[in-house]
Amino acid sequence: MKNNIIAFVLFLILCNTAVANVTLPNVLSDNMVLQRNSEVTIWGWANPQEEVIITPSWNNQEYKIKASNQAKWEMNIPTPKEGGPFTISINGYNEIVLKNILIGEVWICSGQSNMEMSASWGIENGDEEVKKVTNPNIRFFMIPKLTATSPQNNVSGNWKECTPETMKYFSATGYFFAKRLQEQLKNVPIGLIGSNWGGTPAEIWTPEEVIQKDTVLLENSKTRKEERYGPNQPGRAFNAMIYPLTRFKIAGVIWYQGESNVGSTVYDKTFSALITSWRVLWNYEFPFYYVQIAPYKYGENHFGGVEIRNAQRKVLQEISNTGMAITSDISPIDDIHPKDKKSVGIRLANLALVNTYKTNSDVVNGPLYKGITIDKNKVVVSFDYAEGLHFTAKKSNQFEIAGADNVFYEAEAVIKKSTVILKTDKVLQPKKVRFAWKNTAQSDLFNKVNLPASSFISE
Repeated sequence: MKNNIIAFVLFLILCNTAVANVTLPNVLSDNMVLQRNSEVTIWGWANPQEEVIITPSWNNQEYKIKASNQAKWEMNIPTPKEGGPFTISINGYNEIVLKNILIGEVWICSGQSNMEMSASWGIENGDEEVKKVTNPNIRFFMIPKLTATSPQNNVSGNWKECTPETMKYFSATGYFFAKRLQEQLKNVPIGLIGSNWGGTPAEIWTPEEVIQKDTVLLENSKTRKEERYGPNQPGRAFNAMIYPLTRFKIAGVIWYQGESNVGSTVYDKTFSALITSWRVLWNYEFPFYYVQIAPYKYGENHFGGVEIRNAQRKVLQEISNTGMAITSDISPIDDIHPKDKKSVGIRLANLALVNTYKTNSDVVNGPLYKGITIDKNKVVVSFDYAEGLHFTAKKSNQFEIAGADNVFYEAEAVIKKSTVILKTDKVLQPKKVRFAWKNTAQSDLFNKVNLPASSFISE
């Protein structure tokens, strides 16, 4: 009799485990923000052929889907304009109710330590900012540092409301970006997904197959040395910290990285491949706004840093729907982690407000190199966003010109409307121009909104 009871209990346990509960990825959870005015994907796992019914409270409609023979399901659901809080109930053999959901704008905050840097690191005015941040309409999803050798289908983390405790350990640049968006978008909820890792090169955030299929990128990736504080193999952070998000609808990405690629001569190609590959996986050309790395004294290498800054400038021309925040004026050259993260977040947000949200038509870029015209022994350098062009001192010593021998000499620089006219007696037949061409050069050329010009070298 006793053996029969045990057998019956075991039978019941086996029956119950045969009916798999509906489960969801961690990014679909309480407190999340979903992208407004769009179609978002709700996905997860269940028994093969199990019917899953999804009911969002903003319209109370039922959306039905059966799990595939791979035990997966996904459904696209329309979202309304901004608002909340809402719930979503998901019913299979079990029921999941997601609570306190907001509809708004979702941005990924990625890169290396300057994006990771939080108020807890000691940012400018950090203690004061932390005290006044309680804002339930800003939400954070922080992804821990993870690696994988193949793309993963889930990632650790959970959504949290913005409080002094949560903001203190989240990306400060991300927070100030969200705060500025909210001020201009009339309190639209903002969801930020923090996926960043200090000291990491761009290659680890790029799909491995993208690197493997490109001879130039592959050879360059082989020059990366093993580091103590993070992976150097292509794709390792992408697989674990980005790929699991690719079904989650986003407004765009903000990116703050490049210091760990100093020394690369192909960073523009690497960075372009990263942006393009992410857009392919999300299946739309979302905006990608990034911070140009700041001037810094990189040891004996006098040009490795400025070459990355120039590569980042070139990506603006090569990849559409991108924007670059220049920070040479707010970054001391002896600190690779500049503490003024508020200005950085605001500059990124201003790019989004003008280019993505069209809230205004303000000038949000510093002067950007457009081209050169050579007139005998003079060179005329033209710029975009050049209204109100001026030097911070009476004259500039940051422009150089070279002849066919490629030897550069400091040039006399005179501003004429939206151009700078250069000449030097040492180069009678100029061919090339460069500006602020040192690792530590802080631009002395600004426009009417007091944003600095980027370093550049003419092709």
